[in-house]
Amino acid sequence: MFKYFHQIWQAEDLRKKIIFTIFLILVFRLAAHLTVPGVDVAALKNIFAKNQLLGVFSMLTGGSLKNFSIVLMGLSPYINASIILQLMTVIVPSLEELSKEGEQGRQKINQYTRWLTLPLAFLQSYGMIALLNKSTGVQLIPNISQPEVILPIMLTVTAGTFLLVWLGEVITERGIGNGISLIIFVSIISGIPQVFGQTLGLAQFQSEKLIPFSILVIFTILMTIFVIITTEGQRNIPITYAGRRVVGKGEESILPIRVNQAGMIPIIFAVSIILFPAVIAQFLQTAESESIRNFAQFLIKYLNSGNPGIIYLILYFLLVVAFTYFYVSITFNPETVAENIQKRGGFIPGIRPGRQTAEFLEKVSSRLNLWGGSFLAFVAVSPLIIQKLFSSLYFGSVPLIITGSGLIIVVGVVLELTRQINAQLIMHDYEKLY
Repeated sequence: MFKYFHQIWQAEDLRKKIIFTIFLILVFRLAAHLTVPGVDVAALKNIFAKNQLLGVFSMLTGGSLKNFSIVLMGLSPYINASIILQLMTVIVPSLEELSKEGEQGRQKINQYTRWLTLPLAFLQSYGMIALLNKSTGVQLIPNISQPEVILPIMLTVTAGTFLLVWLGEVITERGIGNGISLIIFVSIISGIPQVFGQTLGLAQFQSEKLIPFSILVIFTILMTIFVIITTEGQRNIPITYAGRRVVGKGEESILPIRVNQAGMIPIIFAVSIILFPAVIAQFLQTAESESIRNFAQFLIKYLNSGNPGIIYLILYFLLVVAFTYFYVSITFNPETVAENIQKRGGFIPGIRPGRQTAEFLEKVSSRLNLWGGSFLAFVAVSPLIIQKLFSSLYFGSVPLIITGSGLIIVVGVVLELTRQINAQLIMHDYEKLY
């Protein structure tokens, strides 16, 4: 391990990129602690102490929501815009053609993504501010209904999102790469030390809290190993390209199809759908109609991520699996892949080129989606089940070290970052030789 870090430090270009990346990450963490002017911080802390749902949101933004910082929304508007553009690429022919134009097309789509991020961020900023200011009846910002009060705050929070987008793109261009993913990664892990500190501090007065917390630590380690194995898992389909290199014998190749083809997108979709009723219920709690208030209490009781019930867990699991099939059906086209293989003179041994190849690829993808979707759903739901089990055993509430979705993001970013660093080390050694 020491030799590996020594090699990284000896590579001057890579060393400069890492130092530059760390500097920009520090800028991000500083921005995450800059509270928007005029906010009652004491009242804000009291809200988060009583509302576990908001605590889940805050964990995903690296504490930005809890601090009501200028980067309150994190990168969520940009992520939503990216997903929308990716789905539209399949629907809109002009965008589909643009996606096939290589680097130039990718840059144009990124430009469209930034344009779409602006209205999404502006609208979402109002929703987040209104949620925090109204859901608990505590006035964090006085006179928020006045345009001259709320508009500057909305513009500040929207600008904060674009600051993070800019930092991510600069890290991608001049740092070690994958800037957007790296900022999300830092947002997630930045909350882990706080969880350890709070739990260990509480254990000084309630020693029984150490038992479930220790179980959670072991469970998180085992889940990390499971996520790494599944994330790297793939089905290698053999392909033979006839008439190449050796006369009478084709060139052998493989077509890898990952077990988890959809990545984190199904969980993002599922979380957005399943949290929406609870978020709406936060607003309806203060309604004048008693029936509406009762309906809000029903939603909070059965679809509350802070205290998930059986209905919530089953619905969450099924939504993740369903969105896995949905997303892969849009992003993976077996007919196009089969056509490309046939154009290059390739075929799958035992399978005829063309339609039969497409049907075979669709069948393999569908089976992998079942396993991949179930894997995503299990990782997303299992920490919630563990917490519910602790509550039933009278251990009380124990904070999660990291959510299942956060664990998948962290593992994915670390694996990709390791691959990029290794590739740059190989390039550095190659340049030394030549």
